[in-house]
Amino acid sequence: MSVIAESPGRTAHRGQHRTVRSFALGTALALIAFAPSAAASERDSSVGGGAISWTTQYVAPGVEVRTGVLSAPEAAGVWTVTVQAPAVNRLTGAATWAPLGDRSWADTTAEKLQAAGFAPRLERVAWDAYADTPRGTMGWQVRVGQYGTQAEARTLNLAVSGAGFRTSVEWTGYDGRRRADAERIHVAVIDPGRLRGTVEVSDGGNAADREKTSTVAARLGSLVGVNGGFFVTSDADGVQGTTAGLSVVDGELQSMAVGSRAALILENGGRHVRVADLSTDVTVRAGSAVHAVEGINRVPGKVRNCGRPGAVPTELPRQDLTCSLPDDLVKFTDSFGAPLPTGAGAQVVLDEHDVVVSQGARGGSVPAEGSVLQGTGAAATWLTEHAEVGRRLHLREIVRDTAGRQLRLGPDDDVVSAAPTLVENGRIHIDAATEGTLDPLDLSFGFAWSNVRQPRTLAGIDRHGRLLLATVDGRQPGVSEGFTLAEAAQFMRTLGAVQALNLDGGGSSAMAVDGALVNVPSDATGERAVGDTVQILPRATQSASAETEVP
Repeated sequence: MSVIAESPGRTAHRGQHRTVRSFALGTALALIAFAPSAAASERDSSVGGGAISWTTQYVAPGVEVRTGVLSAPEAAGVWTVTVQAPAVNRLTGAATWAPLGDRSWADTTAEKLQAAGFAPRLERVAWDAYADTPRGTMGWQVRVGQYGTQAEARTLNLAVSGAGFRTSVEWTGYDGRRRADAERIHVAVIDPGRLRGTVEVSDGGNAADREKTSTVAARLGSLVGVNGGFFVTSDADGVQGTTAGLSVVDGELQSMAVGSRAALILENGGRHVRVADLSTDVTVRAGSAVHAVEGINRVPGKVRNCGRPGAVPTELPRQDLTCSLPDDLVKFTDSFGAPLPTGAGAQVVLDEHDVVVSQGARGGSVPAEGSVLQGTGAAATWLTEHAEVGRRLHLREIVRDTAGRQLRLGPDDDVVSAAPTLVENGRIHIDAATEGTLDPLDLSFGFAWSNVRQPRTLAGIDRHGRLLLATVDGRQPGVSEGFTLAEAAQFMRTLGAVQALNLDGGGSSAMAVDGALVNVPSDATGERAVGDTVQILPRATQSASAETEVP
């Protein structure tokens, strides 16, 4: 994302900062990424006066963790006031605000600010190189003031907002269009061929609960653990801790896909790892009557991140939006450890052979080794008419990639899903619009999520089949600011990733090594409890011994 800052009315030259900033970040990382060295620490000072210091920890055979700190004080950001542009939510039609607008709005707003006694500046924002969005100018930001402290910017903000403008106080170091001045990065490299253990997805044994990544790691004796996919964080959106996207644990489908989104597939205990866009198709049959199941382990009628047929206001993936689904059929597995949702509709309880043992109102709990189906609307009617007590139902669960190939799941297979894809077939390929993290037709949605530096957790595979797990801290001005999606993709390529995806980020981003948290999460309360995690586990007979040589 490139930027040209100018006074109102001046003509901008395009793209000049993007190349320099991209080269600086990418080159610095590429110079040190996994080059064998006898030293336990490295330092690179080759880029723009900034220095990246790296320390390598050999955790166990086939497992190493590198910690990198980028420091470029000369590129430090400033605190500023950004004026918001009026917008309309494309899906709901509701009035809202966007962090940028078109040139006409920018010029008009700048004139009004000047008339009110302020000195505005216009910043052109270009589209990042997404695979499915336009090129050229995304929009314009209008900003006022440049300060060394947040307090000074807040004082100005009171004056600007008091003059009738919608505003926010922002740190320009979060702008992906500017050179990064501070990043704190952790990268774990796992070689499945040398690992004496497994790579697994863990939901803590409860698909309806939240737990910190480091807590899970410590309990399991994990070598390395990172947070996993998106999950429900508010009671208003469902049961907290339930996955908002595809999840497979020990070969069992625990949550259905959001449309077709990127997923990390861990086959045979992580001995084979790959990234692919996956979708799900689940049906239940009673005799000749068949009905689609639209969810697993979620509240009927509430679809976090949308992406299901019949969902309102959209059937497409839409990050952090909870869609409604009035005619809904949801399966609950015995991993759902919370009380079952109550409300209008119907429920049937199945035993371990999928035989209906009871039919009635929604509620209660899932029996051990059994499952529960809940329906609302037309789906409730179907259950009442076809799922009689004593009848055996036939559930069919299919996970497919975009080529239509079915994923064969066994007890040693796990899947964690998030969005979007970052690297595909060795090339940067960010399908942000398709996977619902950005909307080219509605800049009030997804700009901060995709185009502003944020804490990120990333996963990828290199050409040797090694698993790469990375976190970058963010939302910490002058300490660590995070990556945009474009920077995340570029970073994974510098590590040699031929496939990569974005996992859950923000305050969820966490990495634990030997059961202890090693990064600094962004939430003021500290490490966040999450829905699921990816854990590198030693064999039960193996102690987590340190390796003395670089592979």
